Amino acid sequence: MNHQAAFTQFFFDLEDPRQATKIAYPFFDVVFLTVCAAIGGAHGWEDIELFGEAHLEWLQRNGLFLKGLPVHDTIARIISRIQPEQFQNAFVRWMQATSERTDGELIAIDGKTLRSSYDRDSRQSTIHMVSAFAAKNRLVLGQVKTDAKSNEITAIPELLALLDIKGCLVSIDAMGCQTEIASTIVKGGGDYLLAVKGNQPTLHNAVRAALVESTKKPLSEETFSVEKEHGRIDGREYHVLPAGALAEQFPEWKALKSIGVAISYRIENMEKFSMEYRYYISSAELTPEQFSSAVRGHWAIENSLHWVLDVVMNEDACQIYRGDAPQILACARHMAQNMLRAETSRKASLRKKQQFAGMCSTYLEKVLDAGLAKLNQI
Repeated sequence: MNHQAAFTQFFFDLEDPRQATKIAYPFFDVVFLTVCAAIGGAHGWEDIELFGEAHLEWLQRNGLFLKGLPVHDTIARIISRIQPEQFQNAFVRWMQATSERTDGELIAIDGKTLRSSYDRDSRQSTIHMVSAFAAKNRLVLGQVKTDAKSNEITAIPELLALLDIKGCLVSIDAMGCQTEIASTIVKGGGDYLLAVKGNQPTLHNAVRAALVESTKKPLSEETFSVEKEHGRIDGREYHVLPAGALAEQFPEWKALKSIGVAISYRIENMEKFSMEYRYYISSAELTPEQFSSAVRGHWAIENSLHWVLDVVMNEDACQIYRGDAPQILACARHMAQNMLRAETSRKASLRKKQQFAGMCSTYLEKVLDAGLAKLNQI
């Protein structure tokens, strides 16, 4: 099975938005080109067209664009009119078929704003994407769009409905600390690890009070770690306890079993000192090691996903805001990141892999092979 056939296997239900009498270029050829261009670092419509020109011989050798390549305006019209829900569902099906998860695996859910997605003509607000991230394998499992960060509360259940979370630990920041979300995770066969802040004041105060004595105990290697670099010292301390009486005091939090606190210290240049407490509740019976690993895993989404999208893939610099294109291209970048990580024959950073894929069709093919390998086995 070739790359396009494997790709089409999971994106088969995307509807071509064009009128049948006005079709000059095959729909899936354009979609496949857009994903490949994202792998190669394309940021805009003209970049996608230029990428196609550079790889046209390879594309035609694989049976695509036999009548020539569309101009960037045509690519824009087609991609911007794809139904984003269909594309997102296809992405999730692809990830469920190609990724392996184990019991207790951490799935971190967090949001990111596409800062350049503001539509100046219609004054449409910037788009906020909420993503699910497998922390161990550093893979995006799915995403949904909201129109503002405040709408994450409604977007998270929608995202959870797309995912297979059975046996997984789902971590969410305080925005998602809602009884309905906790219940949804438990019903889906997973466990939750939710940060608790002032949006749940009664619960926050009760968890904080229950952990006071625990934070006074002597530290050990199991509960404390220190990192030193660039004149800065970072310390992290973790404590976790059975929920005990709190589970009865707060029955609305389904299957509540553990409470915990992560304390972070920072000393800069031996002068400036800061300290922060972060409190958590979980439906899993967590050991100190499991709790500290999960908290660190959730924080890693900033470096392993958001930082890569911003710094490596220049997502915030992408000026595309036509129709539903920002969502489609955000999803394409997630696909690109997953496939670039899966390709391990070249020992290089994601940025270098991306640059090389943009220049070399042979390496682009290796990236596609890595990302679509399991599809070929189905």
